[in-house]
Amino acid sequence: MSNETNPTNPADGAESANDAQPAEGAGVQSANGAAAETGHRVNGVSAETGGVSAPRGGGPADGAQYHLIGIGGAGMSVVAELLHAQGATVTGSDAVDSPNIHHLRALGIPSFIGHNAQQVPPHARIVVSTAVRDTNPELAAARARGQEVIHRSQALAIAAEGMDFIAVAGAHGKTTTSGMLAAALSATGADPSFAVGGVVTGFDTGAHLGGSNIFIAEADESDKSFLNYSPRIALVTNVEPDHLDNYGSREAFEQAFVDFAAKIVDGGLLVVCSDDEGAARLGKNYSETHGGRVASYGTKTPAMLDELGLWHAPDHAVITKRKLDASAASATVLYRDEEISLQLAIGGEHNLLNATGALLVGIELGVEPQEMARALGTFRGTGRRFEFRGEVDGKRIFDDYAHHPSEIVAALKQARIEAGDGHVLVLFQPHLFSRTQNFADRFAQAFQLADQVYFTDIFAAREDPVPGVTSALIADQVPGSKFVPDMVQAAKAMADQAQPGDLCMTVGAGSVTTMVPVILDRWKNGE
Repeated sequence: MSNETNPTNPADGAESANDAQPAEGAGVQSANGAAAETGHRVNGVSAETGGVSAPRGGGPADGAQYHLIGIGGAGMSVVAELLHAQGATVTGSDAVDSPNIHHLRALGIPSFIGHNAQQVPPHARIVVSTAVRDTNPELAAARARGQEVIHRSQALAIAAEGMDFIAVAGAHGKTTTSGMLAAALSATGADPSFAVGGVVTGFDTGAHLGGSNIFIAEADESDKSFLNYSPRIALVTNVEPDHLDNYGSREAFEQAFVDFAAKIVDGGLLVVCSDDEGAARLGKNYSETHGGRVASYGTKTPAMLDELGLWHAPDHAVITKRKLDASAASATVLYRDEEISLQLAIGGEHNLLNATGALLVGIELGVEPQEMARALGTFRGTGRRFEFRGEVDGKRIFDDYAHHPSEIVAALKQARIEAGDGHVLVLFQPHLFSRTQNFADRFAQAFQLADQVYFTDIFAAREDPVPGVTSALIADQVPGSKFVPDMVQAAKAMADQAQPGDLCMTVGAGSVTTMVPVILDRWKNGE
């Protein structure tokens, strides 16, 4: 669903692994190497029991044949599992071997290492991500034969056909929010299917084929692939411009969300966060232009929004009495004349917003409000979202996927609460030359919340270098920061500076997450 970079996520999500990998999506493992140790738990098997069930068949993909190029990548491996569980014949290839490849083979999905035209079944649909280049020999051979080529989001939509489809979209927060929905609805006994762009704690995976008619998908706007979905419920956390290398302007970015909302099925629901002006404009447009149903939520009352000239739905939820702790957050949600208590097991004001959006989705699905709120309290987070990775001699390391200024602000606010009297040290790897160039000033402002920042070279992902665009564009605006192009040296320098009580973070959507073991080893062994 995405062409961003998350080399540790095993699911098809908003910022997927395929750009991070060699060629067209080399295999990846789950956060903290979980895939290598525990494997995925998908295909209708609960997190408690483990194991993998046999393919069910009988689904919309039953009897069809698919070949996935880059099958070991984060997004593609999930699509492969879901199609296989529906009864499709699935094969695929990838540039390198990986734990995901081993897992797929264990399911009975042939997965080749290396791309070779002879590996492509002549009658299969070909599934690709945006990261797969036209020069890929398998893709070129399939096109020469006239085989159908579809995007992985289209394949996921096929696997979910006929289900109550819930699409979670937005520039930020969609992985956490879709993970919240998956965990909470599972806790209510609904057993939804889901495809989330991160490891959902308690499931050891980002995908699950459940027994109910509910399907939750993280919907990616970066390459417009979210327009392949026709959801019953669409939850939009925010519409803050990003991916301007693809869209060119704020107006074009927002129009994509207007087009996405227009795909909601008749009688469906759009849920938007009124705290975000772009999402509020989307709700207004959908309500007035399409006559669609909208529910909104946020920290401001309808009267406050009216006074500010900001739109809200008549069906509006207000978050009050907010309390933030190091690893928890609570609030009271006022909705339809009812007070609903939220007690989250994760911190961050942004997560109170995410949870309230998820709450409204649950209510729309028929879950009693208080029950849905209690179920949201069981959510323990997703991989690489302010994820605690280790502690040595009172020095702690967290890993976060933040790669946009607003995401960094949210992560650092949470870090400051968690650090208490300690310092917050950050190793940041910018993601994309275009994003660095477009948002350098905002990145610099966001990092004012940290005590020390080490910047390393930009992770290029799908882009070619841009002359004059380096991490120094940000570093030069952050007093006391250090630009260390070599990421390993930057990691070791941050590790050496940290003192007991300090909190260190690796931040970014690229390969910076691989520096966590380097930092921990430095603390343990001084190497």
